[in-house]
Amino acid sequence: MYRIGKVELEEVNPHLRGGRVENHLGKTAPSSPDRDSNLDLPVLGSRAQHDKRVSQLRHRGWLKTVLPSDDPLDQPDFNSVDYINSIFPTEQSLSSIDDVLNGMECKIHSIDNEIRMVVRGQTNVDQDGRTALEEAQHVISELFVHIHDIKVKAEQSEEMVKEITRDIKQLDCAKRNLTASITTLNHLHMLVGGVDSLLILTKKRLYGEIVMPLQAVMEVMKHFQSYSNIPQVKHLSDQVNQIHLELAHQISGDFREAFSGPNAKHFTPNKQLAEACLVVSILDSKVKRDLLKWFIGLQLSEYCHLFQENQDSAWLDKIDRRYAWLKRHLLEFEDKFGLMFPPDWAVSERITVEFCNITRMELSKLMAKRRSDIDVKLLLFVIQRTSNFENLLSRRFTGITLEDVDGKCFEPYLNIYIESLDKNLNDLIERFVQDSKQQHSPSNFNTTQPEGSNVILSSCADLFVFYKKCMVQCTQLSTGQPMLGLTTTFQKYLREYAIKLLQNNLPNILTTAEYCLETTHQLEVKLKEKVDINLKDNINLSQEQDIFHKYTINLKYIN
Repeated sequence: MYRIGKVELEEVNPHLRGGRVENHLGKTAPSSPDRDSNLDLPVLGSRAQHDKRVSQLRHRGWLKTVLPSDDPLDQPDFNSVDYINSIFPTEQSLSSIDDVLNGMECKIHSIDNEIRMVVRGQTNVDQDGRTALEEAQHVISELFVHIHDIKVKAEQSEEMVKEITRDIKQLDCAKRNLTASITTLNHLHMLVGGVDSLLILTKKRLYGEIVMPLQAVMEVMKHFQSYSNIPQVKHLSDQVNQIHLELAHQISGDFREAFSGPNAKHFTPNKQLAEACLVVSILDSKVKRDLLKWFIGLQLSEYCHLFQENQDSAWLDKIDRRYAWLKRHLLEFEDKFGLMFPPDWAVSERITVEFCNITRMELSKLMAKRRSDIDVKLLLFVIQRTSNFENLLSRRFTGITLEDVDGKCFEPYLNIYIESLDKNLNDLIERFVQDSKQQHSPSNFNTTQPEGSNVILSSCADLFVFYKKCMVQCTQLSTGQPMLGLTTTFQKYLREYAIKLLQNNLPNILTTAEYCLETTHQLEVKLKEKVDINLKDNINLSQEQDIFHKYTINLKYIN
């Protein structure tokens, strides 16, 4: 090998372990197991040494990533032979070897100085750390004092905010109290002025000018309900109540003077009474109720006189006269007094309702005294006329339900109608029996059926047609207890028909019995639909259906 100064040149070949290689200078140098004195790279004499060298190379690769450098000595794949050959590429370049060595020694000396500076610098770190710690402690102390000052100022600010908030609340309370006081004073001023105005206007009967002040005073009085224990307010409240009483008494007297006084026949509606009605609408509802009760009674006094129970026109056959009187009177009333009363009073409707109530009571008393004079024809006539009248009123007055106002008084006497139906059905069954006895030919059956098929007795169809007419008529009269009486009558004559007609014609009436069974069920359903809901459970035709069912079973057994 060649020695250049302190550097040994050695070519490392990983494929030739322990052999000799030829260097760049053309000389051979033996391989040595010793380490390179400058690069600390092991000669690859074993597998473990090779792995250690690879690990070192990897470590240098990571170091390059952290501290990148262009110096060949810092490369992870550094090769000393290649490095020396790059410095001395030819033999002639060896002439400058001393300069190269001097440069390297200078570089080594410079690196040693840097290392020495760094080591010496570390000796001052302790003193610098103490100085920095003292400075940090000083800054922290100043920061603590500053924070304490901020906390004190924050507490002072919080207390100041509380005081400001307390002052604002006091101001708000004072503002509310002041506003309430001003409002109360304004209301009191309005109340005092309104009471004085009402006293003057009431004496002068200027009802049109009373309406607005009266409404205002009543509205203001609501605000003083909580101050009723104050003597001055109580005095004003008593004055207002006294004005109400005076107005009610005064207006009632004006109406009585106008409609029942000496000049009542010549009275014509005037603006004063129309405005008085507006005042009454503002007063207590009892004032309006009492005034209307008296006025409606006055309007119907003529009717009560004309149709007293001892008068011939009071009986049922003259009932059209009662209804004609009301129609005529309403036309006259609305033409003469319709504009005098406020529309929401509905005076015409109230007169009509009271008329119906009086008529119902009078007719009930008359019919109770003269029950024997009532026959089914008269009863149906009066019910029909009353029903037409009620329908007319229902169309005329949509705001009040007038259905059955009069008609209810006839319901206790509908047994007369049921008794009449009983007699008619009895005659009908007897006629069916006579026809059955006289006719023994198939012509008695429904001839529209094909020859050889089962047919239905024509009398059966006639019976149920009659039942249907009776049910429709009774429904128009009442859907209450009379419907139960009608059901009982139907049951009675269904049994009569089964016994007197079907039982005596067993060979011919299988189809008729089946028809009666089905139609009886339908009849029960219809009756339940027509009757009042609370009476629906009282309708039961199951026994009659059982009769027809029994005949059907017996006839099928015979056949």
